[in-house]
Amino acid sequence: MSDRHQLTDSDSRAQGSDVEPGGPVEEKAPRRRRGRRIALIVLLVVVLLTGGTALAGGLYYRSVDKSIERVDAFEGVPEESRPQVEAKGAMNIMILGSDSRDPESTGGSRSDTIILAHLPKDRASAQLISIPRDTWTAVPKSKEGRGGRDAKINAAYAWGGVPLMVQTVEKFSGVRVDNVAMVDFAGFKEIIDALGGVEIDVEKGFTTKYSLIGTRTFEKGRQTMDGAAALDYARERHAFPDGDFARIRHQQQVIKAILDKAASGGVLTNPAKLNSFVRATSDSVAVDKSLSLVDLAMEMRGLRGGNLTFFTCPVKGTGRVGSESVVFPDPARSKTLFDAVRRDSVPEILAISGK
Repeated sequence: MSDRHQLTDSDSRAQGSDVEPGGPVEEKAPRRRRGRRIALIVLLVVVLLTGGTALAGGLYYRSVDKSIERVDAFEGVPEESRPQVEAKGAMNIMILGSDSRDPESTGGSRSDTIILAHLPKDRASAQLISIPRDTWTAVPKSKEGRGGRDAKINAAYAWGGVPLMVQTVEKFSGVRVDNVAMVDFAGFKEIIDALGGVEIDVEKGFTTKYSLIGTRTFEKGRQTMDGAAALDYARERHAFPDGDFARIRHQQQVIKAILDKAASGGVLTNPAKLNSFVRATSDSVAVDKSLSLVDLAMEMRGLRGGNLTFFTCPVKGTGRVGSESVVFPDPARSKTLFDAVRRDSVPEILAISGK
């Protein structure tokens, strides 16, 4: 991630967010250490998959856990406006992704990724729901007085940082966010190269102009990609009629491929390899002050890749509001989905998502 995880008005306009004019946006997110490169979602899910054996050296992993940077994700979030907990023991983690080295970026802007990860009470599975960044929804007013109107959902970050994103996602979904994690998806390159590449089944051949090497052509079919190719694959949206939805699918596809390769390559069963992986990734992680990845890993030690499900929040389609291109959510289907999440009804979640 960048030294300062901050967006100006011009940054957010470059991303497509609806941000009020009038100078830079003030945000109190903490400064980042240089060199954050490996995606948190990969660390989080791989740690969840490690099980008790790899975490036998608990004190060591807790020392790593303590070194992870913390963000004040819930500062100023009014308790009275937050959803109530309906299923005690279940956990919902909001994952915010950015891509600080996206070739499309201008003025330091980054492409947003918003994922609501649901971990059921029994910790036997996990469901990760992607919310398109251009989703048109109500953004609450920040404590600085910004927002307080309908906008693209990722405008909340520019207007009020992580706390306003928490409020916005909670208002949109009706699901209480228990924890927050932040990631720079540009880190896919490093972790994939460390794994020796990943296997990706390309659904449709295409050429991207926004490549790390200028242009890159992907042929249809299953193939091995190195880190740079997989990152280009996960970034592309212009080559597809459904744009950001294709990018979401490809991000999910690459994450699963990383997990499959990590497991098959012995990372999870080899303490030395896992140690190197955890050490390498710990410097890239930013989570809220209360989240312990080690405790979570111990709870999720029975989880396996086949019980990890990715899908996208139901939408009606795309359109325009004024000069902006936006995604319109499907209120009825979304309500049904998030009601199931609140009640921790995994069979209903999977049925709604078609998985």
